[in-house]
Amino acid sequence: MTSLKRSTASDPSTNLSSKVYVRSTRSGKVQKIVRELYLRQDIPCSSRLCSQCLKTAPTDFNNKVAPFVLSETPAGTKSFPNGHYLVPDTNAFLTGMDLFEVETAFHDVIVLQTVLEEVKNRSLPLYHRLISLTKNEDKRFFVFFNEFRLETYVGRDRGESINDRNDKAVRRAVQWYGEHLQEAMRARKSVRCPTVVMISDDRENLRKSKAEKIPALTLTDYVSGLENSGQLLDMVSAGKEQREVKSGKVELIYPEYYSMSKMITGVKAGTMHQGTFNVSPYNYLEGSVHVPAFDKPLIILGRENSNRAVSGDIAVVEILPKDQWKAPSTTIIEEETLNKNDNADEDDGETVISERERRALQEEVKRAHGQSTEGRPQPTARVVGIIKRNWRQYVGHIDKDSIRSTSKASRSQQTVFLIPMDKKIPKIRIRTRQAGELVGKRVLVTIDAWDRDSRYPVGHFVRSLGELESKGAETEALLLEYDIQYRPFPKTVLDCLPAEGHDWKVPANLDDPGWKGRKDLRNLLICSIDPPGCVDIDDALHATALPNGNYHVGVHIADVSHFVKPNNAMDKEASMRGTTVYLVDKRIDMLPMLLGTDLCSIKPYVERYAFSVLWEITPDADIVSAEFTKSVIRSREAFSYEQAQLRIDDKSHQDDLTKGMRTLLMLSKKLKQKRMDAGALNLASPEVKVQTESETSDPVDIQTKKQLDTNSLVEEFMLLANISVADKNYSAFPQTALLRRHASPPKTNFEELANQLKVKRGMELRTDSSKALADSLDTCIDPREPFFNTLVRILATRCMTAAEYFCAGAQAYPEFRHYGLASEIYTHFTSPIRRYADLEAHRQLAAAIEYEQLDASLHSKPKLEAVCKNINVRHRNAQLAGRASVEYYVGQALKGRVVEEEGFVMKLFSNGFVVFVPMFGIESTIKLRDLATPEPEAEFDMESYVLTTRGSRELRVELFQKVRVRISDEAEESTGKRKARFELV
Repeated sequence: MTSLKRSTASDPSTNLSSKVYVRSTRSGKVQKIVRELYLRQDIPCSSRLCSQCLKTAPTDFNNKVAPFVLSETPAGTKSFPNGHYLVPDTNAFLTGMDLFEVETAFHDVIVLQTVLEEVKNRSLPLYHRLISLTKNEDKRFFVFFNEFRLETYVGRDRGESINDRNDKAVRRAVQWYGEHLQEAMRARKSVRCPTVVMISDDRENLRKSKAEKIPALTLTDYVSGLENSGQLLDMVSAGKEQREVKSGKVELIYPEYYSMSKMITGVKAGTMHQGTFNVSPYNYLEGSVHVPAFDKPLIILGRENSNRAVSGDIAVVEILPKDQWKAPSTTIIEEETLNKNDNADEDDGETVISERERRALQEEVKRAHGQSTEGRPQPTARVVGIIKRNWRQYVGHIDKDSIRSTSKASRSQQTVFLIPMDKKIPKIRIRTRQAGELVGKRVLVTIDAWDRDSRYPVGHFVRSLGELESKGAETEALLLEYDIQYRPFPKTVLDCLPAEGHDWKVPANLDDPGWKGRKDLRNLLICSIDPPGCVDIDDALHATALPNGNYHVGVHIADVSHFVKPNNAMDKEASMRGTTVYLVDKRIDMLPMLLGTDLCSIKPYVERYAFSVLWEITPDADIVSAEFTKSVIRSREAFSYEQAQLRIDDKSHQDDLTKGMRTLLMLSKKLKQKRMDAGALNLASPEVKVQTESETSDPVDIQTKKQLDTNSLVEEFMLLANISVADKNYSAFPQTALLRRHASPPKTNFEELANQLKVKRGMELRTDSSKALADSLDTCIDPREPFFNTLVRILATRCMTAAEYFCAGAQAYPEFRHYGLASEIYTHFTSPIRRYADLEAHRQLAAAIEYEQLDASLHSKPKLEAVCKNINVRHRNAQLAGRASVEYYVGQALKGRVVEEEGFVMKLFSNGFVVFVPMFGIESTIKLRDLATPEPEAEFDMESYVLTTRGSRELRVELFQKVRVRISDEAEESTGKRKARFELV
């Protein structure tokens, strides 16, 4: 039952709603639960037209009323000449968020509390986007707490669904706003009262609003009345629209998904399996799902078996009969080659798989069955349902062959294909009125639906990023593709910065509160060693000799936690961004520049707050003791790796700072040897540096990154600091210490590489432990080819599992181990300017040494697990974005050039092979059809990893073979990216 009564005689703005629930306990007793809700009449409408609310609105601690948001002169349209405010329901936000974010439209929007909570329950990413809109002052989005205002609160009737009750709450709020504004306008003696309009795509809600005489429109009808409706209509979600267009008998081409209850039962019983669906980068018709029950991934072959799963979706799969099991693909199959001339308009009656695809698959299966090698076939499966869609905004370009008319004057709607930049994503059908204008542009779209009767997913246009290959469009494209938060920091974040700005200094007076609990280490000869041009300097080091023959060594890390306090706007923004992203021509910072490049950065010759780890270390690099302290330091010099190396090597330098660096180098070599003896891995990744022109950022040169002894010096002491801090934090907070682990990879991950090395080079790759792997990698040497060992290490790196952040209480201690570093425990502490994980580790360490209290958020395991989940994704995406940036710039640097370089065959297929070129750190596929016309016939011997061609061009290509390739540039048709094109010389 619900009752409303006056709460107190003295407070007319507050009423009380009581809900009484009756439930039975386990012992059979009846329990009465009363939930009380205070309803008020002083929650303002926030319209600047309303003087009444301005008088009665509650005030804050400073006795100020929050600024009113909704405009005094809201925009008018033909339908609403006196101006209007919008009240969208939940469906409108779920299907039209892209529209609401458009800067030129959708202003003065009332976001109801009911709707906000429903959006949060339905989609967390959309909820965060909606919250961002409410903080955008130009858009004027106001959150109205309708559930707490007496006149807008509605109860739930007996037998009424929650959805129907919420729709009723939306209509009630719209009705109240309309009446309330009319009163306000009467008080102003004005006849021009804005209309309050409900936006909904729910037919029943629209029907009821019409009966109740409440102004309401569908999203499409509302957009049609706006000035730039042609462009905006392209942004209306296509899923619902398409389902409404289709009528009559529709041919279904994909199997129906199982019900959620059937899937849950199947997964529990072990007859079905759940995992993330991934698509092969070489064969778009082959997917895979890793599941705990099998050592190797389950293979999913063909469109019908992948059943509308998109790469990244969490899917439920069912194993196929054993006679359908097969080996992973040995053929390169590209969608743009097979399905080049598909008609974007055709849908009904099409088959799930084209004739060309069917032939390609038959060839694949025949080839797999022809293999006699024992154990090659792997279990295959089919997707029977999707647990969670990983759909996001996708960047791509319009397939010009799918356009009927390229006239820019034409405004007729066309259905066209968008080809995503990510080859693992299928073509997306979109309907647009601006097809002619979008040709040759980078375009952002969203997937709305993928029904059983459609061969491809359908989506809608979001916006154009600019011309293909233009620096701005391509950079924004890769930031969007990897979900990098790149918008400028909002005002709320900048308001958290020190008021003194760049004039902030460490207090001169030692009695100042800023010195409390800090050690004065300004006398130490500290320096930093970083890549050239580094301005966000996280770390610095020192070493001095002790009278007992040992050394006093320190790693001093920027004290970011002094400036970024838990749960303020800057902390929340840093937590969301997770990491700084380094691209070739720019840096997307985790923290505002004032902190990152000035106040926190350990610049030379100025005093800085730091968090120091101090050790006593023997000449044999054994740790005698460790101490952790907040400190004040003054760096004597900021070296680049090269500068530090030259200084150390120059015998004429005999000053104490250089001697300290020589000590650090000597100890670092011994520390590294100890790690290697314990089984740490020395892996490799293809790293190149693109040199750009300072003014234009145009690429000038590409160089392979050199590893100097000073690189290793810094690395060893950062590792030591991270391990020491991990130990300290774990002993203080065994349930919530934020740590980093690297799980040992399953032996099956190395099976293929081990077999390749055995067959091609007679070498043994042992994987019983990290020590065995490290030792066997050291033996993979070809005396005639120095790069061979690096190539093997690059391939071994690809067999690894990814390292991840985790909360100590979520794993048993043996699972803490970092396989690659051969360390029992590890965390990230040394880069708090650019990694959020390190900032959290600083806060925990400060509490562990009793410098300050630990914030409640760092005591909560669920909260920390959510932080870890986000920073793991952000860290991975930042790496991928950085590599994509290098790839783009390498493509641009090669534009118009033709060079010949040495490369190595690192993968073979039955119709092509992959070559890696160390000089540029890039790999590319050479297909047999590119070698000669007609395409040479080929025989692929999987046992000995040899591809032999005959006919128009005769060749013998072997795995690990050194080849010479001619490298030119080409705009790749499938992705629109400029890439290196390899020709075999």
